[in-house]
Amino acid sequence: MINLEWVKDYIDLTDEDLEKLAVKITEAGINIEKVITNSIPNLVIGKVISCVDHPDSDHLHVCKVDIGSEVLNIVCGAPNVRTGLKVIVAKVGAILPGDFEIKKSKIRGVESCGMICALYELGLEEKNEETYAKGIHELSDDAPIGKDPLTFLGLTDTLYELDIHKHRNNDCYYHLGFAYEIAAILNRKVTLPDLTFKENLPSVEDMLTLTVATKKCPYYSARIVTDVEIGESPDFIKKRLNSVGIRSINNVVDISNYVMLEFGQPLHFFDKDKLGTNILVRDAKDKEEIITLDGKKRLLSEDDIVITDGVKPVCIAGVMGGENTEVTPDTKTILIESAIFDPVSIRYTASKLNLKSEASIRYAKGLNYEYTELALQRACHLLEKYAHAKVLTGEKVYDKIDKTPKVVTFKQEEINKMLGINISLEDMKIELGRLDFPFTLDNDTFTVTIPNRRLDVDPNVNDIAEEIGRLYGYQNLVSTLPIAPTKKGGYAKDVLLRKNVSKRLRSLGLNETKTYTLVSKEMASMFNYDNKRGKELPNPMSQDKSVLRTTLIPSLLNIYNYNKARHVEDIMLYEISKVYDIEYNEEIKVAVLMKGRYLSNLVTTDVKVDFYLIKGIFENLLDYLGFKNRYHLEPCKLPDVHPYIGAKIFLDKDMVGIIGKVDPSVNSDDIYILELSLTKLMKSSKPLKYKEASKYPAVSKDIAFIVPKDMTSKEIETVIKKAGGRLLSEIKVFDVYTGEHVSKDEKSIAYNLVFQNNERTLTDEEVMEIFNNIVTKVTTTLNVKLRDK
Repeated sequence: MINLEWVKDYIDLTDEDLEKLAVKITEAGINIEKVITNSIPNLVIGKVISCVDHPDSDHLHVCKVDIGSEVLNIVCGAPNVRTGLKVIVAKVGAILPGDFEIKKSKIRGVESCGMICALYELGLEEKNEETYAKGIHELSDDAPIGKDPLTFLGLTDTLYELDIHKHRNNDCYYHLGFAYEIAAILNRKVTLPDLTFKENLPSVEDMLTLTVATKKCPYYSARIVTDVEIGESPDFIKKRLNSVGIRSINNVVDISNYVMLEFGQPLHFFDKDKLGTNILVRDAKDKEEIITLDGKKRLLSEDDIVITDGVKPVCIAGVMGGENTEVTPDTKTILIESAIFDPVSIRYTASKLNLKSEASIRYAKGLNYEYTELALQRACHLLEKYAHAKVLTGEKVYDKIDKTPKVVTFKQEEINKMLGINISLEDMKIELGRLDFPFTLDNDTFTVTIPNRRLDVDPNVNDIAEEIGRLYGYQNLVSTLPIAPTKKGGYAKDVLLRKNVSKRLRSLGLNETKTYTLVSKEMASMFNYDNKRGKELPNPMSQDKSVLRTTLIPSLLNIYNYNKARHVEDIMLYEISKVYDIEYNEEIKVAVLMKGRYLSNLVTTDVKVDFYLIKGIFENLLDYLGFKNRYHLEPCKLPDVHPYIGAKIFLDKDMVGIIGKVDPSVNSDDIYILELSLTKLMKSSKPLKYKEASKYPAVSKDIAFIVPKDMTSKEIETVIKKAGGRLLSEIKVFDVYTGEHVSKDEKSIAYNLVFQNNERTLTDEEVMEIFNNIVTKVTTTLNVKLRDK
């Protein structure tokens, strides 16, 4: 809470509308949550001209109250109401805090036309046992009857309730710091309060020794004042403290709070006679005890900081003083402490002891060492003026503060690039001048020194840009399209490949599964087609998870068995995961397992899974990834794969995986598996080349050859490709026949050949010439026959 009448001590605001000023401050980045002006209509000063007991109550009184324009009959239950007293009267129609409307009423048969008020009923004091016991507020004899009591009490000040961002430092938690904020917005200068006082002998050096034995106290200063007269504070101090929610105690305590709210520096006053001649600042001992000012015994730990008289604690540093050095009405000599303590330690101690206060909050945010000294001088000035104290010569100081100036160098374009706007060189000079940040300008390079009062501003261009931008006015920023280059987001490298493979397999009707990387020793030994050993864990959590797997197929078989046990007959699974060998070499693999009926949107009828179906899945996937015409199969015997239904998969000349049927000795069901190394596919991938689809028609021819049963289609296709030349665009096997029209040791393989030229339409003559050449080459090279029917 900031009192604007208080702020006017440091900056001229006579020509400012405080409501409009609140808007300017909010636009500059300090959010004014609420503007409060204490004003209650139908509130007047009255004088009690008679007061008699209520005829039907043992505690109520019937009063006649003169309010200037009339005399009101009011029933009042306050114990301190009496004839001749000047009071605050809420007339009929007045609305008090809490939407409590004063109405004409009868109280136990006696008419009451108003209410005599206590300050807490007007929202000007906290309601507690003490304020309730005081009763109604008693005005001084010079209070003018019929006038506004809040104006007479000086309680009509305008207050700002702030909602301060957590990253903003202490400067907006005290009135002088807030004055600098207003000065920056209005481009005005701040005047510091009076710090003068007269020094008297003896010297503090002769009366006090100071020792700091902790790294958590980088700065400690102390002065001594004597002949203190403790009494009431002057009205302006009481009113200002009361306006921001701090109750007036006496002139000494009030001055401590006043300086804290003025400079942001908490002070602590010790009774010097009780304290003695030694001050030792140290870390508390574990389970050390102290009775604090609230009369409670506190148990400390080594994380806390204490002020001691050389032996015993007299104060929990930054949190609360001890009862053993409390300032009382009999105190004559006071030691004033102004110090800086480690913010984290103070925050921890205050939270642990549940002693959060205005002082501990400020200590925990960090303090400006320059104001630590100025606050001490201001306290001496006020004590001399309002407590008739004598300030002794000199002060004790412990100073280990790093005073290296916070300097930042930047160019105009750096600020503009960061803010995304164009602020001229002259405007930047104006904004830095408004901030009262000293600077020099060499060509277009600024060198700025950040004042110590702005602890929240670090010496980097980002913070300076923020300060210039908020004063320039975020509301003045013009919307523009971004000029920075944009980059298309997306996946890359192995992640992109994994995503593409997974997307394609799902589109082909397969379901993804995830299994453990760790398997049993038995599983780790299965399907070891690439002769790799898995790494055994030295301390496995269980035997079934003791080896890092080198293949995914055994894990998919486990998933198959799990589903089969639950009567799932048609199983289409795939998994993409990393595998590891004994040397921790990493490889990404994709494995497929299929069994039963192929269920997919790609087919309209049920298709039983067999080798050719899973081979089609594999071919579709590699064609989709851009490897068309680069892969082939080589039949061979593989571990745990059917000896006659298994093959290695080659990409160019490198083996990248296997395909086949699970050996009946492993599982008697018709289970087909496929595994590919995505790591090898990624290494073999080349940029895709695209060519325009031909706009000329293709010519299709069918041909069949009778060949030995042990001859593979690959041998025949190799000859066909060579004989067909560049005009042969596609070869497909569409039939393999064994039966009565061929001998027992022979078979018929039928091919569909597609011929096409991308530049012109082919003639029948040239197609037949190539076709006949293919027939001749295959029959003579491989010694096979052309099947004519």
